[in-house]
Amino acid sequence: MFVKSSLIALALQLSVTASPVVEGLGSRVSFGKRDGITTQDGWFNHKSAVQQVVRDRNKHRQNLINLERNMGREAFNEGAEIKPVANYSQVAPPEKRQAEKLNDEGGDEYWSGPISIGTPAQKFLIDFDTGSADLWVPSVNCTSSYCSKKDKYKPTSSSSSARKSGKFSIEYGDGSSVSGPVYTETVAVAGVTVKGQYFSPVNTISPSFGSESGNDGILGLAFPAISNLQKSPFFNTAKSQGAVKNGVFGFKLAKSGSELYLGGTDTSLYTGSIEYHAVTGSGFWQISGASISIGSQTVVSGFQTIIDSGTTIIYGPPNAVSTFYQNIPGAQVYDSQNGLYSFPCNSTPSDVAFNWGGNNWTVSAANFNLGMVSSTQCIGAIAGQDLGLGSNTWLLGDSFLKNVYAAFSFDTNSVGFATLM
Repeated sequence: MFVKSSLIALALQLSVTASPVVEGLGSRVSFGKRDGITTQDGWFNHKSAVQQVVRDRNKHRQNLINLERNMGREAFNEGAEIKPVANYSQVAPPEKRQAEKLNDEGGDEYWSGPISIGTPAQKFLIDFDTGSADLWVPSVNCTSSYCSKKDKYKPTSSSSSARKSGKFSIEYGDGSSVSGPVYTETVAVAGVTVKGQYFSPVNTISPSFGSESGNDGILGLAFPAISNLQKSPFFNTAKSQGAVKNGVFGFKLAKSGSELYLGGTDTSLYTGSIEYHAVTGSGFWQISGASISIGSQTVVSGFQTIIDSGTTIIYGPPNAVSTFYQNIPGAQVYDSQNGLYSFPCNSTPSDVAFNWGGNNWTVSAANFNLGMVSSTQCIGAIAGQDLGLGSNTWLLGDSFLKNVYAAFSFDTNSVGFATLM
């Protein structure tokens, strides 16, 4: 059983075997863009955004369930609580006339790259997610229409497949789930190959995942403490098996040239040094002492932040986010149930920045703007939402990450940012 002691032992093992990050020892994974919440012609896809809010709420609800089971409730942030399942039907936006503009899938919501599972290799296109800790792909036994356009894992076609006891399951607010049996397999990502990796070939897929034609599943890159499978995630397995020398991975997320670098950082993608901050939360890539400013004015300070590549939106406690938008002239509540705000498109702020006691890391005007809802009003990337992660905890998605090179180190238990080339 994957209990608290084994989680601690794994963390200690990674720390003891840490070595300096050396450029050239890692492996690159190129990304492609998936479904988005901003259309190519600049409109805000309200329905897609609310689906993401619901999915993020339920993803982190499951993370907290996993964390409580694996580590105990003492591992929770102050004020954290497991919320009820969020249901899309209860918060769905009304249909609007602009709906015909919302069929574009060219925005930056998900970032996917190739992996292979099995012997011989079965290929999949995967979302790499720092906000979860498990690997799952569709199974050949998934007969739902939501699996019809996805690649499916067939255990009988792999000589390295091994069925294990247990079940993987995550509940979603549309009444469905992602669930399936547990297997171990050989898994390869950009030449980084591990054996005996625990994962789930799922038999059921939530419609919110099934809508992502072209994307097959998720590979979690967070800490073992939030693993639903209660097993070592892929990258931790790669480090323990010596498939990577360094327990560090780096992200660049952009409209082109996006990359995940396994086993170090890619110095060709950033300038200067990486500003690292110690991880303060169990299970999450969480760092403390954050502040957010608009220009020279700090509007909220002293909060925790979880860095999550699995979402576009930046979430903060509703009261803190309300305070933030009070400092943007013309900003107003757009969707109170989902914490979305609008602001005048002709005055999109270009000087919103996060700080952890070092540099200001600015969110560009383009990344702050999630799209138009009228000829004059646009939607901000920061939403007021209580995800249950803690009373003073923000979650920073890709609207932040697209502005920086981000490094995640199991070796030093830290998250760092650097200036993109």
